[in-house]
Amino acid sequence: MCGRYAASAAQADLVETFEVDLVADLPQPPPWQAPRYNIAPTDQVSSVLERVDKTSGEVVRRLTGLRWGLVPSWTKPAAGGGPASSRPLVNARFETVAAKPSFAKAFASRRCLLPADGYYEWYPLLHADGSPVVGERNRPVKQPFYIRPVSGPMVMAGLYEFWRDPTLDSDDPSAWLVSTCIITTSASDDLGHIHDRMPVQVAHENWDAWLDPNLTDSEAARALAHVPEPGEMVAHAVSRLVNTVTNDGPELIEPLPEER
Repeated sequence: MCGRYAASAAQADLVETFEVDLVADLPQPPPWQAPRYNIAPTDQVSSVLERVDKTSGEVVRRLTGLRWGLVPSWTKPAAGGGPASSRPLVNARFETVAAKPSFAKAFASRRCLLPADGYYEWYPLLHADGSPVVGERNRPVKQPFYIRPVSGPMVMAGLYEFWRDPTLDSDDPSAWLVSTCIITTSASDDLGHIHDRMPVQVAHENWDAWLDPNLTDSEAARALAHVPEPGEMVAHAVSRLVNTVTNDGPELIEPLPEER
């Protein structure tokens, strides 16, 4: 899975890179527009998507913030408000995304791009005899790795979904939750020893088609996704500071010295 990632591009750069027509109109710079090096589930994340404008009927490309952790539209509300989902759907498996009820409708017409610098995975440390290294409370010790493209931007394939709180009026902005997830697949051979899954990406030449809400053929959409080949991504060990979600900063992606 992909459970943490870094994204540091400035809003102006994202607007230019993705040829954005409209940036979400918010009263102050939201958290998703700031450089982040330890993005975690339930955070608001920078997302590029396309929607048909109700007035003009034209397709508009937007840069907006979505909550990471997809909530299907049919999710029941909790007694105290909000969705009654036990865990957010952080990732969708590429192998089943077109068929699984939680993702199928979104994959058909609500695809998005999630810009990133790289992502993190954790590898359990082992003794020479193959037994796990354990730390406090007898828990296995895991070494975090930062994984990034060798060159160019990392643009992850995502889905987004709308969920409406039926206890609130539909005109109330807080009645709507718009959430996203990252599509993942089996890791390439050179990364599989760290973790068996990796994010699916979308190549620049396929951005337009991937975002097109009028492209509803799931098989055609699958053909637009890019699974990195061995050698396209590189990994290095990083500080365990990234284990704590409140830690943030470029120091989190710095390689550990070889002697460590």
